[in-house]
Amino acid sequence: MPAAPVFLIGFPAAGKTSVGRGVAAALGRPFVDLDDAIAAAAGQPVPALVAADEPAFRAREAAALAALAARADAPIIATGGGAAAHGDNLARMRAAGAVIALDVPLDVALARVAPGSRPLLARPADEIAALYRRRAPAYRRAHATIATAGLTLAQVVDATVAAIARIEAPASRHPWVCLGERSYPVIVDAGPLDAALAPWVRPGRHALVVDGNLAPWIAPVATALTAAGADLHVEQVAPGEASKALAEYGRLAAALVAAGLDRASTIFALGGGVVGDLAGFVAATLYRGVDVVHLPTTLVAMTDSAIGGKTAVDLPAGKNLLGAFHQPRAVLAHLPTLATLPPRERRAGFGELWKYALLDGEALWAAVAALAPWAQTDAPPPPAAAPVIAAAATLKAAIVSADERERRGQRVLLNLGHTVGHAIEAAADWQLLHGEAVGLGLIAAARISHRLGLAAADLEPRVTAGLAATGLPTDLAPWLRPEVLARVAVDKKRTGGRLAFVACAAPGDCQVVDLPTTAIADLLRP
Repeated sequence: MPAAPVFLIGFPAAGKTSVGRGVAAALGRPFVDLDDAIAAAAGQPVPALVAADEPAFRAREAAALAALAARADAPIIATGGGAAAHGDNLARMRAAGAVIALDVPLDVALARVAPGSRPLLARPADEIAALYRRRAPAYRRAHATIATAGLTLAQVVDATVAAIARIEAPASRHPWVCLGERSYPVIVDAGPLDAALAPWVRPGRHALVVDGNLAPWIAPVATALTAAGADLHVEQVAPGEASKALAEYGRLAAALVAAGLDRASTIFALGGGVVGDLAGFVAATLYRGVDVVHLPTTLVAMTDSAIGGKTAVDLPAGKNLLGAFHQPRAVLAHLPTLATLPPRERRAGFGELWKYALLDGEALWAAVAALAPWAQTDAPPPPAAAPVIAAAATLKAAIVSADERERRGQRVLLNLGHTVGHAIEAAADWQLLHGEAVGLGLIAAARISHRLGLAAADLEPRVTAGLAATGLPTDLAPWLRPEVLARVAVDKKRTGGRLAFVACAAPGDCQVVDLPTTAIADLLRP
């Protein structure tokens, strides 16, 4: 596609102006600072315009963005910190060109600011933190997120130039997980299989690892891979969580070695979270690491488990306790495969969709609610499913880009609903599906958030109503037994006797709070 405007978004002091100038120089394109353009047209500095009449300033900002979006010379545009979070600005930017978010930890942003230079950041610390949380979901809807902490200006410029090249490549304005040379797209597309798979096939011996429930899809996917040049071995995995075990891991790895795979091979993982986690762990460890391309076929996998490089198998003590980070080359979500989902699996997928709605905000909450009737049908995915899945995948990609290995606390946000959900899932001996358990965990998170004084009392009934509308279990009481909640003590997010718990004040306003593991039971009691 021809070059289009590039919009840099992010919190104040993320470096948008400095990076924008560097990117413009590197690409030989014009640079525009949106706030400078507004100030020049109004004859007043932006802080004065905001202080005098913020709604009027936001109207000026929207008009200036619209004008820049229409320019044919593909400028690099540094936006103000609030531009992406107001009105339809972000949608306008995404439609017009590439949107790149520069992620900066709040403490780093504050350290960059000279005293008195930014009135917005002169507020009390708790107000600034709340503003940061409220705006974060908007920044995560960028096509790509660049983590700036610890990088030089030149390194951020180079990473941004590389991200622009990927997004502006023909037919590739998809969300990207930006991890330098390990970056990859998340493509939510109902297009022909041949066209979708061909770019990811190299000559050589490869494997298709497939869920046993997906027999009708083995032939078309294998045909597409073979037509693209793959010398293909097909290996089926028994459906269900029981396959995420050391015994099956060993069996699968041995089968792929016997089939002739080598270090140049790629494993194509066709299925839901079980196949993705298992095949990904095999890929992470076979010959000390081979490539994997995820072909997710469930809502949970398309929006969550296939994105981010987490691979794992279960141990008797709990879920996902043995694994590795191993990023895929690509995630290709072929929406027609959702039609194969049994009704219960389809409903369970909405557990993760409601999680993303709570993380993202009211707009995605409304979109998931509008999609809810489909959860309880056997119909193919409606057109409205694609933007919902893409929105959730975009959010996941942004968080992984900013915090690949959970070292900054952002990726922990994805654990919303999972602390109690995983405990319930394990206590149920995997008879509850993951999304069902996560849904119950979301109710628990809403209750705990209210009792911590962070959420209004109506959040729990609102979450419960959403889950009920999609046919998910909503009765938390039977799972509040001591032996169930004791499993929280082996949660992967714990450190000693304390836990990084994801609380939710409202859709779009989530935060990590430090709690003793023993506090969970007390906070959940009726």
